Amino acid sequence: MSRPVSLHLLRTLRPVTTRHLSTTTSPTPTPKRIKNLLVANRGEIALRVHRTATKLGTTTTTLYTDPDAHAEHALVSSHSINIGPPSAYLDIEKIVKVAKERGCDAIHPGYGFLSENATFARRCTEEGILFVGPPPSAIDSMGNKSLSKDIMISAGVPCIPGYHGTNQDPAYLLSEAEKIGFPVLIKAVKGGGGKGMRIARQNEEFLAMLESAKTEARNSFGDEVVLVEKYITTPRHIEVQVFADSHGNCVALGERDCSIQRRHQKILEESPAPHLDEAIRQDIWKKARDAALAVGYRGAGTVEFIFDNDTGEFFFMEMNTRLQVEHPVTEMVTETDLVHWQLIVAEDGKLPLTQEQVEKQMNGHAIEARIYAENPDMNFIPDSGPLLHLRTSTPSETVRIDAGFKQGSIISSHYDPMIAKLIVKAPTRELALQKLVAALEDYEVVGMSTNIEFLKRCAAHPAFISGEVETGFIEKHRDELFERRQTPGEVYAQAALGLVMNQSLESVSGDPFSYFAAGNGGIQTRKVSLVEKYKEEETQISVDIARTGNGIFDITVTTPNGTETYPSVAAEYSPSSPKDITSFYPHTRLETRFIRTDDKVTLFQQGVQYTLHIQRPKWFEKALGVKSMENSVCAPMPCKVLKVLVKEGQEVVKDEPLVVIESMKMETTIRSPKVGKVARVVHGEGDICKAGTELVEFEVVGEA
Repeated sequence: MSRPVSLHLLRTLRPVTTRHLSTTTSPTPTPKRIKNLLVANRGEIALRVHRTATKLGTTTTTLYTDPDAHAEHALVSSHSINIGPPSAYLDIEKIVKVAKERGCDAIHPGYGFLSENATFARRCTEEGILFVGPPPSAIDSMGNKSLSKDIMISAGVPCIPGYHGTNQDPAYLLSEAEKIGFPVLIKAVKGGGGKGMRIARQNEEFLAMLESAKTEARNSFGDEVVLVEKYITTPRHIEVQVFADSHGNCVALGERDCSIQRRHQKILEESPAPHLDEAIRQDIWKKARDAALAVGYRGAGTVEFIFDNDTGEFFFMEMNTRLQVEHPVTEMVTETDLVHWQLIVAEDGKLPLTQEQVEKQMNGHAIEARIYAENPDMNFIPDSGPLLHLRTSTPSETVRIDAGFKQGSIISSHYDPMIAKLIVKAPTRELALQKLVAALEDYEVVGMSTNIEFLKRCAAHPAFISGEVETGFIEKHRDELFERRQTPGEVYAQAALGLVMNQSLESVSGDPFSYFAAGNGGIQTRKVSLVEKYKEEETQISVDIARTGNGIFDITVTTPNGTETYPSVAAEYSPSSPKDITSFYPHTRLETRFIRTDDKVTLFQQGVQYTLHIQRPKWFEKALGVKSMENSVCAPMPCKVLKVLVKEGQEVVKDEPLVVIESMKMETTIRSPKVGKVARVVHGEGDICKAGTELVEFEVVGEA
């Protein structure tokens, strides 16, 4: 049996990075029975668990599916098993079979859906395999949102007013909603990750929101039962990390504020929560421990509360019976390794620290930013594809990067689009925010859209800096967060320089048209046509570059807003470092990372990313046989067609739903851009489509 680790040793722990993972160095708490641990998840959590287990001398077996055959977690262990199709990560029997065949004595479920699946936990127990998680009874109790409310009320944990009974008749649920008072939140009792959740702000839209929530819950969880509760208009999302063992010990390792969310999913998390009165903090910790003890909990769990900014009250929302995605911020401020704690508890060991010791050890402020492959300007639609270029901050004791991908990896459309988690720590919240912005400015991703620029805007927003957070933060500050950024003329100039100079690297030294050739002494000029895209808008930019000397250029940038001239620009572009351009303008020196992929140019300049497109002449597209998509609706991302809502010959109006698609665990309704008549439904239900694939073709498209 494992023994508790000493306080002295816990203080020697350091945060996890992608390059380095420190755990307790003493062999005392190392689980003796777990010799071979199966990690039943993918991505960064699989790597995260592998590193801790390996440091403790435990062999790990990792799983991967066909789309993940070259993923990092498939390559990290010499014991790695292909389990087949994309959905196999949820195949309980297949995973248990692999564990038995490979002689695994424990399974760590990560933090996917199986981590909160009581059936999976029971199957592990039936096969004599340790399940690194809570007992099935606790998963059942807290996984059912209706039952958990009853348990919490009995335990004295405050719950938000609502109905969570068995009568699911729509008319009855509407009557209960009217009793509660609008707005109300409709939530699947077996939901999670924002799925099966809808807000009905008034009586008239309740039934439509109810049907939508039930449909999504049925598709995601196989259960359409919902609860209805009061929707607090200015809420904060505050959750408490709890840990319990089988010896009656239970501690709260601080709280996390996870209020900055989109689509009910978190993108910024921090600990401790800003502006939380200490008496409330202690009370919410106690209530979280009471909640865990009420269900006989064991292992890592997160008790989530809604905090009412208007009244200062907090209410139990749900308990996630697993380690959360955002657990690194807790590890940073408590200087612990929670995966190590999970293994200790799974071995029937005692918690390494008491509540008093946890509080004494807590220090500083940590913030986590989730970096997603998605386009915030297009309602955060997910993206996928190869990671063509990746650069990050250097991991350290106060900058941690948890990632499951590296340059060259593929972000698959089959799974969640999270690329990485960036976590920083500093003595104060103000310093932590400064460090977060600086680390985000170091981040460079090319190959798909990301939310990095949006995260920078959130982190630098005055309301976030002052700690004025709520779950409606993004919507409340939408105008500022989504304000179109003005691109400096120097960005266009640097892009054109990169294109011209990169082309001339391929020229021979005697070529009179090469910008590096001696030439005949005459001035050489070249025009570069660029396009900047923002949502559905396209801006044409023309850049004229005249070479007046060796590495000296006169540059003229013409945009719809006017013309800017930059005389005698000295530019350096080394063949040994073709991604970097250093230019000396009359007023400033600029260092730009320039990356071209097909007809797209990505530039990183002064901590900001810019994306431009190279304008191709119309004759070029015609020569290639490129079909005009003017009268078509295309898939905005790689996806699966779930429903086709129109038929050939049907007349539609603007914004009428045409097709429902699914990508990266998110459903999206594609609507008609104009009035028109459906000429052809190109792809039907069940079809798998690439981004840009034609879905519906119109015979006639008129103006709305």
